[in-house]
Amino acid sequence: MTDKDRVIAEIADDLRRVFQAVHSYTRRAKKASGLTSPQLWAIKMIADSGPIRVSDLSRKMYLHPATVIGILDRLMRSGLIRKTRSRKDRRVVHVTLTTEGKKIVKQSPQVAQGMIVSGLEVLSVQRLEAIAEGMREMAAILQAQELPPKMLLSPEVNISTDIPGQDGGGINLE
Repeated sequence: MTDKDRVIAEIADDLRRVFQAVHSYTRRAKKASGLTSPQLWAIKMIADSGPIRVSDLSRKMYLHPATVIGILDRLMRSGLIRKTRSRKDRRVVHVTLTTEGKKIVKQSPQVAQGMIVSGLEVLSVQRLEAIAEGMREMAAILQAQELPPKMLLSPEVNISTDIPGQDGGGINLE
């Protein structure tokens, strides 16, 4: 086996491991909580930071505010969160967990997307740039550069004004 063959095999195996891990964490989260991974990740972030502004939650999750609002609307319909408007500035919406939301957070496992973000946040900019370049290469190999970025194993699409062909709609969701 050449050095090139060995490295390709390592990359393929690591990619398989990533997909296995994401699938496993997603399945466990759904079984334990009945929620999708993005929903569980959102309530875990709210538990860590709440009450939190919707705009701050979207920044912490590295998601467009419109994507987060869709997730939060489903959580609110399920009775797991509460949204309240600021009295000082009616455009500002704060999110808190309900008692039921707090119970789910306590009994639920970690979420792959949260683990990925937490792991990336501790890396240097140089390391992040190297990973980003590798991910761009992988997307190019799969001819996936133009695909909308769906949340991991979820139908949720992260709407982003930074991606050609996608428009955040100019919504002010502060």
